[in-house]
Amino acid sequence: MTVLGLPLGDGAELRPLEPWQAQEFAAHTARIRDRLSPWLPWADTVRDTESARRWLQEFADSQANDGPRVYGILLRGELVGGTLFRLFDPAIGLCELGVWLAPEAEGRGLATRAAAALADWAVTVRGMTRVQWLVDSNNARSIAVAKRLGMSYEGTMRRAMVLTDGQRNDLQVWSVLADEWKARREARQTWVRTS
Repeated sequence: MTVLGLPLGDGAELRPLEPWQAQEFAAHTARIRDRLSPWLPWADTVRDTESARRWLQEFADSQANDGPRVYGILLRGELVGGTLFRLFDPAIGLCELGVWLAPEAEGRGLATRAAAALADWAVTVRGMTRVQWLVDSNNARSIAVAKRLGMSYEGTMRRAMVLTDGQRNDLQVWSVLADEWKARREARQTWVRTS
């Protein structure tokens, strides 16, 4: 991925989210907080520009150490969502993806395309063995993304997710292994070449 961004089609692109974008990120989070809070504990932590800067700085520091990182999904230049590696450990070949979108950006395939771009980079460039996806069992949209990515359902961790209000929810575990991802990628490329 470049500093300028990775095109996702239909006027959308994927770009790194950095601390200097804290004001924009704080405004984005505030605008859709009610939509995010049931699924993403950080939505209640990012309350203003300073807390947004701290959150983004944690990812910037982590990325500098080859760890977790965060990207924004922009639609015609406006921040409408994001995707991240919540876990990113090249030493053991494991990463965990997550994604979120504003309501007006849903239904365009942006979450799936952004997550697929990160999964592809993680497997083909960084050599990850396993890309996993943990999702609240009640989050049907996120589960649908995992399915569209070709991930396999592995089970449910009961009451494993603690929200800021103390509520505990079940988490489903989905994953795709590198050989599975590469086989699907090759099948897609073969289909495109022969169509």
